[in-house]
Amino acid sequence: MHPSRVSRRAFMATVLAASTAPAILRAANPGDRLNIAVIGCGGRGGGNLAEVSSENIVALCDVNARNLESAAAKHPGARKYSDFRQLFDQEKSFDAVVVSTAEHTHAFATLPALKMRKHVYCEKPLTHSIWEARVIREAAREAKVATQMGTQIHATSNYRRVVEWVRSGALGSIREVHVWVSRAWGLQSPEAARRNQDIVQVADRPAGSSPIPKELNWDLWLGPAPERPFHEVYFPGPKWYRWWDFGSGTMSDLGSHWNDLPFWALELDAPRTISADGPPPHPELAPASMSATYEYGPRGSRPGVRLTWYQGEMKPKIWTEKGIPQWDSGALFIGDRGMLLADYGKYVLLPENQFKDAPKPSLSIPESLGHHKEWIHACKTGAPTTCNFEYAGALTEANHLGNVAYRTGRTLDWDPARLEVRGVPEAKAIIRRTYRPGWSLQA
Repeated sequence: MHPSRVSRRAFMATVLAASTAPAILRAANPGDRLNIAVIGCGGRGGGNLAEVSSENIVALCDVNARNLESAAAKHPGARKYSDFRQLFDQEKSFDAVVVSTAEHTHAFATLPALKMRKHVYCEKPLTHSIWEARVIREAAREAKVATQMGTQIHATSNYRRVVEWVRSGALGSIREVHVWVSRAWGLQSPEAARRNQDIVQVADRPAGSSPIPKELNWDLWLGPAPERPFHEVYFPGPKWYRWWDFGSGTMSDLGSHWNDLPFWALELDAPRTISADGPPPHPELAPASMSATYEYGPRGSRPGVRLTWYQGEMKPKIWTEKGIPQWDSGALFIGDRGMLLADYGKYVLLPENQFKDAPKPSLSIPESLGHHKEWIHACKTGAPTTCNFEYAGALTEANHLGNVAYRTGRTLDWDPARLEVRGVPEAKAIIRRTYRPGWSLQA
């Protein structure tokens, strides 16, 4: 079924079915080691490789020869590739794939694995666009394998306790959530860049080029993105995050971690409307500072909720007026009986005096084995994962919608079944972009 032509009823039915579908088992028993192919071995990829190294690493792939050789020194028995398309053409015996490429190639490395019915762990955000996220969600439903997006904070005890508090009813009905991060990577004034200690100050696409590092295959790194000369402002990561052709800025990157908490706790799905605020959008660069507001409808017994995201120098009014602790980044749930403020490692119920003697909710969410261990366990046993591609894909779509609203400067009336924004035709090219010749994503 084409991802842009599924009815709303069928869309919700497939979501429900996917949430309960068991994974196809690949290991004969849980004690067997998985054969894993790792695509992207440097930076975040090196960290992911280390986390799954208890298994049998049979193939390594990276467009950066330095990263590839460094990983191969630790796994000398693994076959080496620079092009993941060749890996999928030549490798037949692996059970699972770990994808840690730059964002714009996530879907291209993930989809072939799902079509081969291989288990997949993919870094966040799951895809570069909304259409790609839907393609991956549907492929994962069909494959029925173990999938996990790299939202590692989801596995922490702190997030679990926050979800339990929110769902306990202690805060009453929650109709308002604010999420903010202070990271300010993206287009900003030189003064703001100095204040925010940005890793690189850039205001537009460079006119010239830089020498291509000898270890880098620039053509493969570009992959499906539009052709452009190499320049050091794009590489290495995380410089590419700020460029629309390669990433989605802070919104979809950190949104994968921070919006995950209200998305999980409040059981959010597709937003109804999305609006955004910030400086005038730039055609090339994501903004350092912006905000996006999502309106979600009722879900079962839960009322509708407004979720507002802030990044960089933008903050909620209640924060700027010092009505809450001045945490650099946080998620604030506002209920009709109280508030809860959380970050990655701690939370507090507000007003504190009101909740100082409040009994803690029962521990209803088991502790995680660990984000990567959870996925490995699922590959071997068919157990569920907490950030499978159905859940992570919906979260990714919502985060990307914040950027679509910002880039178009319009309030979006979202139709999740058709992947369409009513009355905003300019959104279409952002929801699904055109790929460089030679690259296609077969849905």
